[in-house]
Amino acid sequence: MGTALVYHEDMTAARLLWDDPECAIETPERLAVAMELLRQRGLEQRCLQLAAREASEAELGLVHSPEYVALVRGTEALGVGALQELSAQFDAVYFHPSTYHCARLAAGAALQLVDAVLTGAAQNGLALVSQRAAANGFCVFNNVALAAEHAKQRHGLRRILVVDWDIHHGQGTQYIFEDDPRVLYFSWHRYEHGRFWPYLRESDADAVGRGHGRGFTVNLPWNQVPWAPDPHYPQTSLLCSSWPRPVARAVPPGPGPTGWGAFGPDGQCLAPDSLWPQVGMGNADYVAAFLHVLLPLAFEFDPELVLVSAGFDSAIGDPEGQMQATPECFAHLTQLLLALAGGRVCAVLEGGYHLESLAESVCMTIQTLLGDQPPPLPGPMVPCQSALESIQSVRAAQAPHWASFQHPATVPMLSPSYSSSEGRLLPLLPAEPVYKAAAPSCPDPLHAHPLAPVCPAVVLTAPDAAVHLCPRGIRQKGAAPWEEAEAEAWARPHEVLAQGEALAALRKVLRLVDGILDGQVNSGIAATPAPALSATLDVTIRRSLFLGVQRLLCVAVGQLDRPLDLADDGRTLWLSIRDKQAATLSTFHVSMPLPGATGGFLSCILGLVLPLAYGFQPDLLVVVLGPVHGLQDPYAALLVTLLRVPARGRILALVEESKPQLAGILARMLHGEAPPSLGPFSKASSEFAQALVYLRGQLELHWKMLQVAAPPSVASPGS
Repeated sequence: MGTALVYHEDMTAARLLWDDPECAIETPERLAVAMELLRQRGLEQRCLQLAAREASEAELGLVHSPEYVALVRGTEALGVGALQELSAQFDAVYFHPSTYHCARLAAGAALQLVDAVLTGAAQNGLALVSQRAAANGFCVFNNVALAAEHAKQRHGLRRILVVDWDIHHGQGTQYIFEDDPRVLYFSWHRYEHGRFWPYLRESDADAVGRGHGRGFTVNLPWNQVPWAPDPHYPQTSLLCSSWPRPVARAVPPGPGPTGWGAFGPDGQCLAPDSLWPQVGMGNADYVAAFLHVLLPLAFEFDPELVLVSAGFDSAIGDPEGQMQATPECFAHLTQLLLALAGGRVCAVLEGGYHLESLAESVCMTIQTLLGDQPPPLPGPMVPCQSALESIQSVRAAQAPHWASFQHPATVPMLSPSYSSSEGRLLPLLPAEPVYKAAAPSCPDPLHAHPLAPVCPAVVLTAPDAAVHLCPRGIRQKGAAPWEEAEAEAWARPHEVLAQGEALAALRKVLRLVDGILDGQVNSGIAATPAPALSATLDVTIRRSLFLGVQRLLCVAVGQLDRPLDLADDGRTLWLSIRDKQAATLSTFHVSMPLPGATGGFLSCILGLVLPLAYGFQPDLLVVVLGPVHGLQDPYAALLVTLLRVPARGRILALVEESKPQLAGILARMLHGEAPPSLGPFSKASSEFAQALVYLRGQLELHWKMLQVAAPPSVASPGS
């Protein structure tokens, strides 16, 4: 199985035949430019290419009335004047003599993609189509709604997740499924307190569905209004050199990344006179919405299929959306979705009207569906005030319907039951952050290599037990004399590593670390003798820092202690999941109780681990499953799968050699397979939820991605 790409050149035939500024941005060049870039980068050739077929009128009737289908069919015989007159009866749509044929191809492409994925011909895919969701907002037929209904009726699916990241609210899809608990519909959209199209009250967060479908409509309205600066940070301009104009973005002062944006070393914009009003959200806002709203609901829902209304008018540079999320962000969002439904993700192109931004975003999405690792996210990972208010509103509106949101997200005071390992109550952290994730400097040896393909290596203790998952995997041949001497030198402080199997395993682990850092492989897993696991981890961390890793995140599950003399200098972030107590020993040393219920585990990963990882932006991520780690195999598989996303695939997993089955499962996860379902959802205990709230309260001042609510003391712009 691979990634399907469904397309037909006939879909470029329809175009606007008269002057209409409102509809002029919907052009057939959108498809042509995206397809050309896919070909230039060799992505089309890597896909299973399927020629789109026309949807039958019976299939169109799954969600559209016969009268409406007949009306669109009738446009084939109309002249320009009649077409213009008919188009004026609808909202932001135009008809062309080829519209009916193109729209049937677009709908058929979506159905064909669903059939390919659900029959096993493809694992996932993208339908590159020209017409999007009844005749309003550049829409003719609702392709994604048709795909969902087709999956229900033809394939018997009972749980379908629709993720609509188009910048416009998909009110048509909402109306179709608002009373249907078999379809969970999530939409974020530009809303601006009802001042943006389609100007509907039911686009707000408190519209949650009707009847049996209550709670299965999830609206996340973006309310940032033009010219309103974020009150949290000084206004600094983000210069987007590739786009038609620079846009302003409220960011903390400090060094910023190069690429889509450019900042001076003092945090000032390289073109300070180019300030532009901020309208939309950026990468941090989109990722926060996934971590704190969509993914908790999605994992609780446990979909059998994920459909994406992939509108890239929510990307930077688009004249409709005026958002600031870069194309790289859609790679991250796509990879997070691949952890659901056994990886069965079907994306259907919708909006996107800045041709370069659209083409780049399509390529990023396809690359991720193919299994390539997402590139780094540019910009500070700090959600803006307005985004946090929207997230808070959605969680409150959905709390009566979903167990994931039925514990408080914040707590007004600290409970004395949460303490450090010494039993003393921890003070609140300082009021001013002591750390900001630094952008990679240039030149940087860790970023000098292009991203490695999905190419993990597996290291086992026995020389003949090594497993290679791709031809470029590290070969387990005998160590060179200098490697043996170097391993012995690193092992010298640890008596348990001095000889035998432990030393042999350490040599292989060090070679694996070198392979990840120099780009031979992008990830790896090592199984080591249980008594030597802690010492091997210590050497792995020190070796990585010695080789130039600037930010190393270690997620240690089980009875493993942080090395006592490891400097607390911001280069390592240690997250321990083991204790019954929650503790923040420093900004970079956090201890979390081991979650028992499914809901507790998901809250831990989505509400703590991933936000910390995105805020820290590690160069290398080490996950260790130590003694008595207590995680069932599906939980461990999901942990590694999700950690791959913020780590951009640069992940090393260490396990005990007595767990060969676990090592094999994690190797498959690193290779890009989808994790198994966690099974029936069970709600997190109240005690665990309070522990998570406590840690958020201690840490969110420093790690902004942990926030799930806006600070109450700051008024919202435009509210």
